[in-house]
Parts: sequence; structure tokens; C-alpha cells
Amino acid sequence: MTELSRIWRETEYRYNLIGFKCKNCGNSYFPPRDVCPVCHRESIGKMEKVKFSGNGEVISYTVVHDAPPSFKRQVPYVLALIKLSEGPVITAQIVDCDPADVDMGKKVHSVFRKIRQDGDSGIIEYGYKFVLNL
Repeated sequence: MTELSRIWRETEYRYNLIGFKCKNCGNSYFPPRDVCPVCHRESIGKMEKVKFSGNGEVISYTVVHDAPPSFKRQVPYVLALIKLSEGPVITAQIVDCDPADVDMGKKVHSVFRKIRQDGDSGIIEYGYKFVLNL
């Protein structure tokens, strides 16, 4: 096991949706950023780390039927724009459902799942995905 993979696994961002909130204007961002695109200079040093709840709502989506080789086993799959309850809009896959069940306005929550594997015996990469609230 490489030193780099150990460091990557231990990072606080590993199992959390962590972004930043500007203490100047109150806007939240994901992924994290050092400067607020609204306040610019006034936000330097005022970006506060925030752990998002992972709750959100589908605002748009598409069903992918033809995917790159590392995702071929997952087709068809749903890729969606999700507005988190804290404000940021992120792109994520919706899993564990029939694509026909997904619609705009549906409530979702984040889960951490396998994203891909580097070959049959390679390093497995994990990340956030979303599931529909029942």
C-alpha cells in the first residue's frame, strides 16, 4: 500500500460532504474554495469549513445509457444536479433505484459508495452518491 493512498483515506473529506460558508455574505460552496465568488476580497480569511447534511433535492437529471469503460457495469444510471439543503448545487449519481423513479423535486440524501476500481485488483475509489428518500 502506498503512502499516498493512506493519506488520501485519512483525510477529513473522505466520508463527509465538507464545503465552505462565507462569514461575510452567508453563501455556502461545494467543493470548498478559499475565496467567495460573491464577496471576493472581503471573504479572504472569512471562509468557514462546514459539514453539509447530505440532504437535498433533484433539480435536473439525465439517464446515462452509454458510459466510459469504468462505468459500463452501471448503465443505465442517473446523473443529477442536486441542490443541497444548505444551498450549493452539486452533480452526483443517484443509485439504488429504477431510473424511472427519479424526477425533479424528489428528495435525496448522500451515501458513500464505490466510484470505480483501477483494474480487477487495483485501488478502489470511493465517493459520494445519492439515494432517493423513501
